[in-house]
Amino acid sequence: MEINQSQTTQKFTQGYTLKILLLIGLVLLLLIPLTMIRGLISERNQTANSAEAEIMEAWGSRLIEAGPFIVIPGVRTEEIRSVSERDGEKIDTKKHPFALILTPQKLNLEGRFNTEIRKRGIFSVPLFSGELTLSGTFNPSEVLAVLSPSEEVFFNQSELIIVLASQKGIRKINRSVFNNKDMIFQPGNRGLSIDRLANSGTVRYDPRLTGSGIFATLPDFSDNESAFDINIAIQGGQLVRFFPIGKDTHAEISADWPSPSFQGTFLPGSSTITDDSFDAVWDISHLSRDIPQFWKIETNNTSSDIFPESTYLTSDNSDSMFGVNFFRAIDTYSLNTRAVKYSILFLVVPFLTLFLFEIFSKKRIHPVPYLFSGIANIIFYLLLLSLSEQMPFFTAYLFAAFGVTAMMTLYSRSLFPAWNKSWYMGLVVIVSYVLLYTLLNAESYALLIGSIGAFVVIGLVMFLTRKLDWYGSGG
Repeated sequence: MEINQSQTTQKFTQGYTLKILLLIGLVLLLLIPLTMIRGLISERNQTANSAEAEIMEAWGSRLIEAGPFIVIPGVRTEEIRSVSERDGEKIDTKKHPFALILTPQKLNLEGRFNTEIRKRGIFSVPLFSGELTLSGTFNPSEVLAVLSPSEEVFFNQSELIIVLASQKGIRKINRSVFNNKDMIFQPGNRGLSIDRLANSGTVRYDPRLTGSGIFATLPDFSDNESAFDINIAIQGGQLVRFFPIGKDTHAEISADWPSPSFQGTFLPGSSTITDDSFDAVWDISHLSRDIPQFWKIETNNTSSDIFPESTYLTSDNSDSMFGVNFFRAIDTYSLNTRAVKYSILFLVVPFLTLFLFEIFSKKRIHPVPYLFSGIANIIFYLLLLSLSEQMPFFTAYLFAAFGVTAMMTLYSRSLFPAWNKSWYMGLVVIVSYVLLYTLLNAESYALLIGSIGAFVVIGLVMFLTRKLDWYGSGG
């Protein structure tokens, strides 16, 4: 009985079962540093985002614009009748102030920008500068038609307001004409904030509040159709967004940037993209979006809390706006993150290669060389991350892959008596990294390529080991 147990134990320890279990344990153990590397990539990405935000804050932030709007103050007179035995019938009046928010009948938006890359340390962000032109017409006739006899508006107290996510990017006003007369803009949006405009059609206004934007008084505004033409020298970074508030909105954006990413509810009707520039055109009708042409808002509440400052214009909000991102074709950190996602395969493949060499060379390899080969492949991801922050991603990948391949090849030579098996190890590692780079650059077909690659690998291993005595006993 004891002899049978001893033979069973000997078969288990001298066969390949224990080695396979040890290798599985090593793979699971090496997942811990891989998780740490993934966290490091995320941390570096956040550091890069913080550096970009600091550059953007100093330069002018993202260009997110809504307007122009015209705010027309008004008052509604309410008669309050009361009857008393002493005075008889008495009629008192109460004034209720309100504001009419009017959007353009026609709105033409034109942005012409020159781009550049600004760096802070090793981090960079795409910035732009140029001119933003807003032109079109206002027609208050539809607004006047909905007023009741008890309501009166004061056209000579009207204000034209342009709302911006940040007014830091404004360099100067090149031209500001309304009905052939110059306007004088002042900073602030007069409390006009836009809150989920495309979803709820809500505009909030309170002249006691301030915010990012510019406004100008319109003492000569009347109930006739009026034209405006505004040209602003402006700068910003990363993206441009507009609200399609005009009854008919026409927008043109062009820049010397080779990789635009058009975002928002409305994509351009036409666009031209070359190796060093792009231009795009949008034509949007009021029938295609849920944004009213005017609003009437009561303004007699004494608490400004009813008109909270909106944070709506401080974020991307692609769902409610349209525009373009100045997209960088190679995002270093996203590519590093995707590379780490496939890391388990590049731990298993070198292990399988060494294991097959061990089987066919009849030379047993201690688990420590397996551990070293796994660590070498983990170091590849650290090299890739650190190098890709200093140079183009392809160059960084080439250096990291070459270094690990050379190290694995030379280390394999120390484990086996001849160079032929070492060259096989080098070939396997090269093919693995070529496959990984293909996966990183073929996002749409990554799953297909990865699954076919895994199928080929396991099929090859099954073929090579089909006649193997897994107990290693010769029986």
